[in-house]
Amino acid sequence: MNVVDFWTRQSANGPRLFDHVAVIGGGAWGTALAIIAARAGRTVSLWCRREQVADEINETRINASFLGDTGIPSGVTATSVLADALRSADIILLVTPSGTLRDVSHQMAPHLCADAPVILCAKGIEVGTGKLLTDVVAEELPGHVIGVLSGPTFAQEAAKGFPTAVTVASPILNADDVENSVAARLAVSLGSEAFRPYVSDDVVGVEIGGAVKNVIAIACGMMTGAGFAENTRSALITRGLDEMKALADALGGRRETVTGLSGVGDLTLTCSSMTSRNMSLGVQLGEGKARSDCFDGRPVVVEGERNSISVTDLARLKGIEMPIAEAVRSILHDGAELGETFARLWSRPLEAEPRALDVTLEHPADETAIQRLADTIS
Repeated sequence: MNVVDFWTRQSANGPRLFDHVAVIGGGAWGTALAIIAARAGRTVSLWCRREQVADEINETRINASFLGDTGIPSGVTATSVLADALRSADIILLVTPSGTLRDVSHQMAPHLCADAPVILCAKGIEVGTGKLLTDVVAEELPGHVIGVLSGPTFAQEAAKGFPTAVTVASPILNADDVENSVAARLAVSLGSEAFRPYVSDDVVGVEIGGAVKNVIAIACGMMTGAGFAENTRSALITRGLDEMKALADALGGRRETVTGLSGVGDLTLTCSSMTSRNMSLGVQLGEGKARSDCFDGRPVVVEGERNSISVTDLARLKGIEMPIAEAVRSILHDGAELGETFARLWSRPLEAEPRALDVTLEHPADETAIQRLADTIS
């Protein structure tokens, strides 16, 4: 008995499956999610912004621009017409970049089935408003259950069927029937031998992990590009996780969620591989390249770059200190010099690691030591 048969058989006594999944966004991750859903036995509509991408998928069963020669199952139908992708869809996976999310959500409104949940699969915080992306979608699509899917996922690996785990979060409207929550239903609708979703009710905690990790990955890349190694990167990951926890806690999320797949899992992955555009951008900047020369001058969208502003704006509003995120922002957007910025980050007053132990000590390094580190990085 194959995996699709297993889930179909179980659905009689378990959560109701979402039969028709619409994936809005034909980039790498959107296409990978469409492949995952089709492998799990779902009917999939994939909306691509560019008509030529949709035509290529339907005619050749690949999306060469974003996923190379990875095969796309016949159960995926691509279209560049938003209304066609959304028609009769039971659930929507929204995978557009954070900068276009509000506009695309607004365009979706007239075409959605009344009871179709919308699951955010993009990561970030809206620039200018400081709103979580789930709040943005809720404003544009009132009356729909809004959830989030996030975790340590590189699109190519997930599309190839490498074992991958994510967290799916949605509000639990009935505590006595968690199995029929949107998150649980989506978990069994997408689950397969290789794709393993975990269920959560902490939408805020899951979303914060996805937004902050990109900024921390740029910091890790900068220090790697400057010539430092595992000690430095490990410290940035760990202290970056603390910043992530603090922001999630301030917004009503759970610190426990941030230690899971959507937090520390995604953070570790993004900070450990040049496959991550955020890590890659940081490495190139740390090597001394000008921003305009990174990625060979191509206009590559790096979510952590824009989110370094939105994350720190939100943290400032909530009175949360995020020194690593602030350092990245100052380098990317305020013209700060990389070496001196990180030297001063490292020479901040010494603190206790458990927050309950309230102690702050003057750092013993004087300005000469700070300048030596700055010179080394530069």
